[in-house]
Amino acid sequence: MKIKDLFGGKKPDSGDKASKQPQHSTAPEPKQTHTTDTESPGGTPLDRKALRQALASVHDPVIEKPYGQAVEVKQDKKVPGDVSVMLRYPLGEFLPAEREAVQQALAKIAPQTHLAGFGSVIRPHKVQRDIAPIDGIKNIIAVASGKGGVGKSTVTVMLAKSLQALGARVGILDADIYGPSMPRMLGDHGKPASPDNKSFLPVDADGIQNMSLGYMMDDASPAIWRGAMVSRALMQMIGETRWNNLDYLLIDLPPGTGDIQLTLVQKIPVTAAVIVTTPQDIALIDAQRAWAMFNKVDVPVLGVIENMSTFVCPNCGHEEHIFGHGAAQTMAEKFDAPILGRLPLNIDIRQQMDAGLPEKLWQNGPLAETGKKIALNTGHALAQLPVDINRNNPLSLKKAF
Repeated sequence: MKIKDLFGGKKPDSGDKASKQPQHSTAPEPKQTHTTDTESPGGTPLDRKALRQALASVHDPVIEKPYGQAVEVKQDKKVPGDVSVMLRYPLGEFLPAEREAVQQALAKIAPQTHLAGFGSVIRPHKVQRDIAPIDGIKNIIAVASGKGGVGKSTVTVMLAKSLQALGARVGILDADIYGPSMPRMLGDHGKPASPDNKSFLPVDADGIQNMSLGYMMDDASPAIWRGAMVSRALMQMIGETRWNNLDYLLIDLPPGTGDIQLTLVQKIPVTAAVIVTTPQDIALIDAQRAWAMFNKVDVPVLGVIENMSTFVCPNCGHEEHIFGHGAAQTMAEKFDAPILGRLPLNIDIRQQMDAGLPEKLWQNGPLAETGKKIALNTGHALAQLPVDINRNNPLSLKKAF
């Protein structure tokens, strides 16, 4: 199956629209000249490594977790005492609070230090052995569940829009062949274009780069495809798409843990996975199977997102656990991984996702704060993984300051 067979070889109307996506924010401050080296309270000079180790124990003020491996420190050789600190996950509106936390920590551990620059930079992280990275993508996050009906695609869109709101460049690959819903959820933004009948441009859905088999099917057409055919089509979609400088590509995997899912995870350079579940015990059983699948192929799981966690009555405000309670907590404790966040059962989510207006939920609406904290948790968890130094651009840190 060729790309032109899938999408008809349509020519693009104009240039690459994906450049709309935001860049990472930085907050440089005016430099001040100091005459002393960076020192600890006792007067002993601290080198860059010691500063990084000290800042690793500082807690992120928003998600209340230590920065850990997410910290990068650069010392100015020309101005002693000046340092710049970067966090390896997007910060968005939380940047001032993060900067204040780092400033306060430096005042205690190295009072002669001046924070000359602060911001975020997202690095590519290591993937499974013997799988080559894909051009234009730093990190691939698989969004999975052990069963259908838990709102995995809704959670994928939430995570994408929330990461975008924090300043990251994000894309979605809709790999749910039997129920490709991204074209509906992200809104009508046309179809993919193929400038050379060999590769194609992702659909620009308000800054989210998106590819889905749903663009080649109408809503009433069933996907009667065998597993090998599905795998080939999806490998073409991800490998032959001109992804444009993505920090994160989210793959909305098909529900289940069968041959299709296992094959995709084994062939695609997945950085990490996120498990979506609901509070029911039966959903927990299936979600654990998904977790076991990723363990089998050495893909780290960042944590659990619990969807439809509670229902809040719009009339009286009473909160009820109508689907049960504690399944995500049980799984997180069993596998020693965090709960990245919980989403409520909310009619606004259903209405806006059906209408293809996710920005009204995850960037401008009352649920936006919840989504951004889940995105912050996810980015923070990914930043703890080893960086792929072979793909890391040594100039990017310098450009950030």
